[in-house]
Amino acid sequence: MPVTTGRSRKRPLPEPVVTEVRSLAHDGRGVAQVDGKTLFIDGALPGEQVLVEYRARSRRYDEGRVVEIVRASVDRVVPGCEYFERCGGCSLQHLSSQGQVAHKQQTLLDNLDRIGHVIPDQVLAPITGPAWGYRRKARLGVRFVRKKNALLVGFREKRNSFITEIERCPVLDPRIGERIVELRELVASLKAYDQVAQLEVAVADNAAAIVVRHLVALDAADSAKLVEFGKQHQFHIYLQSGGVDTIKPLWPQDSSLFYRLEEYGLAMRFEPSDFTQVNADINHRMIARAVELLAPGTHEHVLDLFCGIGNFSLPLARTTGRLTGVEGDARLVLKARDNARENEITNAGFLMENLAVDGVMKRFKGLSPDKVLLDPPRSGAWDVVSGMSAISASRIVYVSCDTATLARDAGELVANQGYRLISAGVMDMFPHTSHVESIALFERQ
Repeated sequence: MPVTTGRSRKRPLPEPVVTEVRSLAHDGRGVAQVDGKTLFIDGALPGEQVLVEYRARSRRYDEGRVVEIVRASVDRVVPGCEYFERCGGCSLQHLSSQGQVAHKQQTLLDNLDRIGHVIPDQVLAPITGPAWGYRRKARLGVRFVRKKNALLVGFREKRNSFITEIERCPVLDPRIGERIVELRELVASLKAYDQVAQLEVAVADNAAAIVVRHLVALDAADSAKLVEFGKQHQFHIYLQSGGVDTIKPLWPQDSSLFYRLEEYGLAMRFEPSDFTQVNADINHRMIARAVELLAPGTHEHVLDLFCGIGNFSLPLARTTGRLTGVEGDARLVLKARDNARENEITNAGFLMENLAVDGVMKRFKGLSPDKVLLDPPRSGAWDVVSGMSAISASRIVYVSCDTATLARDAGELVANQGYRLISAGVMDMFPHTSHVESIALFERQ
C-alpha cells in the first residue's frame, strides 16, 4: 500500500503555446481560449497572436505572460517607462492612449448592460488629459532587502509583493516622480532606515507633501535630516507613527495644502491623507461636466452625497440656490465646512451621516432636494439608490470609480426607483492603468 504524505503533487505547467488574443479583461490582461479554457495573458492585446508562457493554473482559468509577439496589434505602442514590465503601478502602457480610453469606455458599457441590464440613451465623449506626470497622490512602498543590502522605494511589482527597484516614475507629478533617487537616499541615510514602511505623497498647487510612515520613534538626528530635505527640495514633511490620526506636520509646522478651482473662484484646503482626486486636470473637467449634467437652477436645492471636503459641493454652490453636502467621516465634514467658510460660501451646509445603512434616504425627505450628486467609494451607493424614491429628485448625476458597482446601482435606479439612464461616459483619471472613472446622468420618468 503506498504511503501518502498529505501533500498533493503540484501539476507541471504546460509548455508555451501560440494563441490568438480575443479581448482585454477589465484588469488589462489579454484573454484567449486554449483547449476550451480561458487564459489570461499579461502583456497581450486584442487581435494579437502571441507566444505565451504559463505562470499558474486553476480549475476555471489559467494565467500566463507574453514571451513573444507573433503578430502585433495596431494599437500596440512602446511603453513610456523603462520599468513597465516589472512595476505594478501601470498595466496598459503598451496600449495606445486612444486604445486605453476605448477599452475603458467599452468596459463601462459592457458592465451597464451585463450587470445593470441598462443602456444609456447617449454615450458621452470621454474626458481625457495629459497621460504623463499627472498623478498627484500615491503610496510608495519602502523596503530594506537584507540579502541585497539595498533599500528600495517604489510601487509593488506585478503579481507579487516585492518593491520594484526604480529611479524615476513618469506618471507621478515630476516634483515626486523625478526625485525617487533622492527619496531613496534620504531614507537610507536615516538611523531608522529599515523601520520606514511607506512614503505617501500628496501634491497640491502650492507644495508637494511627503508623509513618512515610521514603525519606531525617530530620534532628533533623523528628524533633522527630514527637515533639511524638506527645506532643500521645498517638500512639506509629515510624520505618521500609526493610523491616519497620527499624521502630523514636521516641517513646516504650519503646513497647509490647497488646490485651486479657479473657474469657480475656489481654493480647497486638504490634509495629505484626505481623499482628493489624483489627476488635477481631469478633476477640473469632471467638475465642469457634473455641473453641466446636473444643470442646477438658481432656486433649486442640490444634495451632494459622499461630499468629502467639498470638491463638487462648493462649485455647485456657486451655481445653485442651496446645497447640502453629506459625508460619513466627521473629519471631512469639518474640512468641507472650513472650505465653505474660507471661500465665503453661505448657501451650503454640511451634515455627517452614515450613507451605508438601510433606509438612509428617508432622513433627507424633509430637505426636499431637487437634484442629487453622488460620488461614492468603490463599494458604490446601494443603500442610497435603493431608497432614492423617498426624495423624488428630478435628476441624479453619479460619479463612479468602479463600473461594476455603478452598473449595479444604475440597474436599481432604472428598474425600481423610477429613473432613466440618459447618458454615461468615462473620464481617464488614471492613464496607463485599468482603473475606470465614469459619470452617468439619470432623470426621473
